[in-house]
Amino acid sequence: MSNLTGRLIAGRADGDVTGGALQRWPAYYTVVLLLIAAVFISYIDRTNISVGAIAMKAQLGWSETQKGLVLSSFYIGYMLLMLVTGALANRFGGKIVLGLAVIWWSLFTVLTPPAALTSLMALVGARIALGAGEAAVFPAAMTMIGRWVPTAQRSRAVALIVSTASLSTVFALPMTGWLVHVYGWPVPFYAFGILGLIWAVVWFSKVRSGYGIEPPANARKTIPWRLILATPAVWAIVITNLCFNWSYYVLGAWLPSYMKTTFGVSIVNAGLLSAAPWLASFLMGNVAGYVADGLLRAGRSATVVRKLMQTAGLVLGGVCVFALPWAGSVTPAVILMCCAAGLFALCFAGYAPNSFDIAPRYADVIWALSNTIGTLPGIFGVFVTGWLVDRTGSFSVPFYVTAGVSFFGAIVYLAIGSGERKIN
Repeated sequence: MSNLTGRLIAGRADGDVTGGALQRWPAYYTVVLLLIAAVFISYIDRTNISVGAIAMKAQLGWSETQKGLVLSSFYIGYMLLMLVTGALANRFGGKIVLGLAVIWWSLFTVLTPPAALTSLMALVGARIALGAGEAAVFPAAMTMIGRWVPTAQRSRAVALIVSTASLSTVFALPMTGWLVHVYGWPVPFYAFGILGLIWAVVWFSKVRSGYGIEPPANARKTIPWRLILATPAVWAIVITNLCFNWSYYVLGAWLPSYMKTTFGVSIVNAGLLSAAPWLASFLMGNVAGYVADGLLRAGRSATVVRKLMQTAGLVLGGVCVFALPWAGSVTPAVILMCCAAGLFALCFAGYAPNSFDIAPRYADVIWALSNTIGTLPGIFGVFVTGWLVDRTGSFSVPFYVTAGVSFFGAIVYLAIGSGERKIN
């Protein structure tokens, strides 16, 4: 066993191993758990406005257009800074970039109530700044995974971290609603912002810089952007990320409205029923990560494993969405939505860790590129869905479109996706 491996198992990335006793808690466990917490906090901070805005609109006299501006402004900063934060994490490491990013967005979470009470544009500016900070969370997380998590555990680590977004959404909406109801709309922003600052203290005190596994030999000092952009396997990740996110954003934004308008359930019940698919997504995403790592250990090629997970997720999930218009009551509709969300989550073991297969040194940059483009459905997919509902009077056509986008993504990934090393 190498000295580095011994230090890793002992829970340290540097320093001496004393006494020869090996602890059972590897250092990367701590890193992954804190990354999970960072993603959890980031999704609380980005989604609490969706509930808080109801009370804010009533107090501050917003129109629906002004409310929409507030809700969408987050994605401006999120998209603009994604590639920048990916490049910074690749250059300076994930520890410092993610730590500073969490402090940044937590401060702007705390500043949200005073900004809202100052003016609408001050609030929009705060939301853009929040999005700019949160742009770092996934690229920096991928940097930390590449530097700390052994190759054999990366599928499950990525799946666990990415799927935490679903779990956070389930938690954030009812918790924010309760806090707003009991204490008023500013309190969730203060509480969740302070939580992020506490996380930052733990992060900087518990996580070391550098590598927890053997660093790459002869790594490039600059990011090979031309080579990355010219690699078809990279674009397979980018396109399937966009197709996956189309379903993710559309279902997340419109399921409560679908349940209410189609089956006449109350707003409260619509929210509760719409939470069930995200629980299914969290569970199945982590099952997919374990299965993928198991298949890789059994000798299956990364290309086969990634294509199996990605195409099964997009095709089978798309079939469930395609069948939603035929659901005649609430129960089959909820079952189909849970199946769709759970099956789509198989992609967490497909495109999500695929950048580590094709370019492990630049997984953070590839993720940043794919997530920049993958954010577009959060703007256009959600808007198109509403437009189609207005034009057709039902959710049938939007669901067919969502299924078609999923099928397209599966075809693209089958055609040009790969698990082979492309960039050293």
